Amino acid sequence: MIEFITGILGNYSHFFNMTEFLGVIYNPMNWAIIGSLIVLEGLLSADNALVLAIMVKHLPKDQQKKALFYGILGAYLFRFIAIGVGTYLIKIWWIKAAGALYLLWMAIQFFMKKNKDEDEAAVPEAPHGFWRTVLAVEIMDIAFSIDSVLAAFGVSDQVWVLYLGGIFGVMMMRGVAQIFLTLIERYPELETTAYVIIGIIGAKMMASVFDFHVSQVVFFSTLIVIFLGTFVVHHLRKRTS
Repeated sequence: MIEFITGILGNYSHFFNMTEFLGVIYNPMNWAIIGSLIVLEGLLSADNALVLAIMVKHLPKDQQKKALFYGILGAYLFRFIAIGVGTYLIKIWWIKAAGALYLLWMAIQFFMKKNKDEDEAAVPEAPHGFWRTVLAVEIMDIAFSIDSVLAAFGVSDQVWVLYLGGIFGVMMMRGVAQIFLTLIERYPELETTAYVIIGIIGAKMMASVFDFHVSQVVFFSTLIVIFLGTFVVHHLRKRTS
């Protein structure tokens, strides 16, 4: 137990290491990772932002913004806790394997289309009152964040890279969610692409359990090809239809 607590505290020390933070900021490869996390968060969370907007719709206009703002603070706090603890726990092989299996199951479940109506069913009736609404938004934020944080662990183990990706991802979810909603509406294949990428991340995480590591260059080249290929597939389908 003492070793566990020491390990967690040591992990959080990375957040207060200015040298490490600057090392992340000035490394172009880290920004490639952060960028991929932001895009993945945006694709996965565009519809989630719509759900949150519906949840606060019953409040007065000024309180709507406050409720979503408090929700953002809660999302940042959750990521701080989850990343600090998770990047330590993810080094334990069976936890990493469980995380990989969960990501793979997410992808498989999507393609099996077992829960195609889950989004509509999952929208709860908005609670009455400001603070009850804030609490509901907080809970929903955490639920939406779990998949994104776990997928991020499969991409990097650097706490600042993960946290910056998470912070900008949440900002994107709230700030430009409509752009991603429009993109997904115009290119519906992007939703499939997001889950293909999750499947690849899950496979990469599972491979690392068996000490097989994929280079970052190969990994990100694959993601770029898949992402750009989505638009090619869309236009080919449109041309043949």
